[in-house]
Amino acid sequence: MTTHTKTPPLVEQLKGGLDAPICLTWELTYACNLACVHCLSSSGRRDPKELTTEEAFSVVDQLAELQVFYINVGGGEPMIRRDFFDIVDYAISKNVGVKFSTNGYYIDAEAAERFAAMDMLDIQISLDGMDSDTNDAVRGEGSYDRARQAMDHLADAGFENFKISIVATRHNVDQLDDYKAMADSYGAQLRVTRLRPSGRGVDTYDELRLTNDQQRQIYRWILDHPDVLTGDSFFHLNALGESLPGLNLCGAGRIVCLIDPIGDVYACPFVIHDNFLAGNVRDQGGFGQVWKHSDLFTELREPDNPGACTSCGSYDACQGGCMATKFFTGLPLDGPDPDCVYGEADEALAAIAAAGGVVPRPTQDHSKVKVSLGPTRRATTGRATS
Repeated sequence: MTTHTKTPPLVEQLKGGLDAPICLTWELTYACNLACVHCLSSSGRRDPKELTTEEAFSVVDQLAELQVFYINVGGGEPMIRRDFFDIVDYAISKNVGVKFSTNGYYIDAEAAERFAAMDMLDIQISLDGMDSDTNDAVRGEGSYDRARQAMDHLADAGFENFKISIVATRHNVDQLDDYKAMADSYGAQLRVTRLRPSGRGVDTYDELRLTNDQQRQIYRWILDHPDVLTGDSFFHLNALGESLPGLNLCGAGRIVCLIDPIGDVYACPFVIHDNFLAGNVRDQGGFGQVWKHSDLFTELREPDNPGACTSCGSYDACQGGCMATKFFTGLPLDGPDPDCVYGEADEALAAIAAAGGVVPRPTQDHSKVKVSLGPTRRATTGRATS
């Protein structure tokens, strides 16, 4: 008698990890001309241990050997590196596609023409407000105008379907329709991502995080705009009902990871902390050894323990939420997301606040100056108010 083994759903298969990451983020430098208050990598100053051009080429070779389809290049501001175009050209020559995020300051007409002539390249311009007042409060004075100029240069050069990326905050969430209209006017695509308390965001999370009502607002808006990209940022909102587009799981160390400017490999771009450091590309065996055999990644690929969310009927939908957001708000990794729409994390957050609000800090800080929107504190509940 033949028995048939039922194939587990795709999400369950992905939890066990892949031979190579689907999405690999590579921060080329910590140097940056801006000081965004929510910067996930606390960028500003270049690290003297930054990978050399030759080392960067070696990383590309390793990724090509693993058949990594594309890399998300960022920083800092990646275009500050003098060898930026060399690294991009080399990756493309090895059939590794490049998607890079930029604040747009260094995209002039000449650079835009050069980008438009490249294959396997995608560009993402960061903008966190539909007007200079909203955007510049987060990204710095003059950054709105420079981002719009970069978009104009790309459009004039015929670079099609570039991305406009926003981090959703309580100050810009009401501008989503205007963002979408802007993207459409450029023939671009809008990308909306979740604010996380990573990097400098640890100090500004409480001031910028969405209220509970705004979370429900953005959930409905994303459902109504299936062509808007989210990078699986909002899968914790699936607890509200219909699943948002995407894989809807925490892919840290399973299908995603981060290589930082000095070659350290972290489980996720939003957890640059020693607790989530898996190895370094300069170690023997390079990136492949880290991805396939690091103790951290092996542990992350073990079956999930729902922890405090065990009894919640929405666990299968929201998967307990974002690991990074829990970690940097002081919550246990098997606990509910701090932005749980049903307030399941409120009691734990209140206890942390009552104890003095001491939470983990990012391991590295390359900020030129301390950046904050106000006093550092922890929200007392998951239902932050304006």
